[in-house]
Amino acid sequence: MFTGLIEAQGTVTDLSGEGLVRARLKTDWQKSDLSLGASVAHDGGCLTIVDWDDGWHEVEISPETLSKTTMRTWQLGQKVNLERSLKVGDELGGHFVTGHVDGLGQVESITPQDECWHLVISAPAEIMPYVATKGSVAVDGVSLTVNLAHDDRFELMIIPHTAEVTTLGRYRAGQAVNLEVDLIARYLRRQMDWQMPGSAKD
Repeated sequence: MFTGLIEAQGTVTDLSGEGLVRARLKTDWQKSDLSLGASVAHDGGCLTIVDWDDGWHEVEISPETLSKTTMRTWQLGQKVNLERSLKVGDELGGHFVTGHVDGLGQVESITPQDECWHLVISAPAEIMPYVATKGSVAVDGVSLTVNLAHDDRFELMIIPHTAEVTTLGRYRAGQAVNLEVDLIARYLRRQMDWQMPGSAKD
């Protein structure tokens, strides 16, 4: 479980393998900041630490994860949003994020507005029912408030701090992003489907 508050940015320094991909990322974290088997969200996708030391760690990415996330397009030198898993007693400053990517969105536009960045992201039809105006959504692991939700896209306002400490400030129109809908919205939709006459209950 995560909060969507990014702790650091890592830099991809090595990629190996084809089916199962092993990636090494350079960070500012020390060895004491992580442990073997720890869960860390990478651009919103939960991955397990398989090796680490001061200033770097390695993860393995399964074919399933590669097929469902932007990790399949990682390149050397790429920046990645990182967040360690939530501990009992930690401040919950964002919203509950599971680290399970629901689908890919696409940046339609990112434009300066009032010292901030106005970001428009299109999303698949199966995701949009879970995205609500003033609700929460995780974009590449970043907890964000939806300014306005449409049928096929949603709008966000990115403040300077968020643009600086995450990868959002480097977004370009046309690029893919990992999306995770709000956990509560997911269960509410499931409950509604269950109660509707004639709905599938398996």
